[in-house]
Amino acid sequence: MRAHEVDYKVYGDDLQFVEVELDPGESVIAEAGAMMYMEDGIQMETIFGDGTQSSGGGLMGKFLSAGKRVVTGESLFMTVFGNSASGKKHVAFAAPYPGSIVPIDLMNYRQELICQKDAFLCAAKGISLDIAFQKRLGTGFFGGEGFIMQRLRGDGMAFLHAGGTVVKRELRAGETLRVDTGCLVALTQDVDYDIEFVGNVKSALFGGEGLFFATLRGPGTVWLQSLPFSRMADRIIKHAPQTAGGSRKGEGSLLGVLGDMIDG
Repeated sequence: MRAHEVDYKVYGDDLQFVEVELDPGESVIAEAGAMMYMEDGIQMETIFGDGTQSSGGGLMGKFLSAGKRVVTGESLFMTVFGNSASGKKHVAFAAPYPGSIVPIDLMNYRQELICQKDAFLCAAKGISLDIAFQKRLGTGFFGGEGFIMQRLRGDGMAFLHAGGTVVKRELRAGETLRVDTGCLVALTQDVDYDIEFVGNVKSALFGGEGLFFATLRGPGTVWLQSLPFSRMADRIIKHAPQTAGGSRKGEGSLLGVLGDMIDG
């Protein structure tokens, strides 16, 4: 195995964090700012990209790895937490907003998983983070995640974070599931991902669900979240005091705009 074997425990219900247990010499990579606490003996190092180029590829390889993260909207840097002590040590990573932490063993999914750009929290060192381009033009424009999602490759543990409650669905061959584009967290590589118009103009304008659904067709596995961060942010903005200019963001449908006009 290339990835380090790590043990873990997830704590909490709505505001979760994951505690990773590292044997001597083991390491875990995480997004900058995700660390909650670490025990004495854990060494922290900031690196370009995901660290998979550290043993080869030279400087250009490291810049290429980091550059891919910039394309997905993430930071140039990641942080490696390694156990330099003689015994087991622990480091914990916290979710950035209310939701659930999803532990995924990539060995169970042919060592590859595609997820939305901001879902990754941390992973065993040796897991590579890459970009996954959407093949269909329509999916790229209207799929909620744009042309680019994030691809995780490796043979170890990865931890994702999603808003609200997370549900895992196993799709049979030919089985189709239509979901809100923002509710998709991750999918296996064999799932066919496309977008679909909601069906009629009245639903699009007054339904408040947007113009498009994400269409997921099996076989494969998908993970869905009940509360996308964008939806929670929209609700907070709607109920926040008006700005100095008197403007306020609506609900994303014609009814939301009319409601703002009626209540002043």
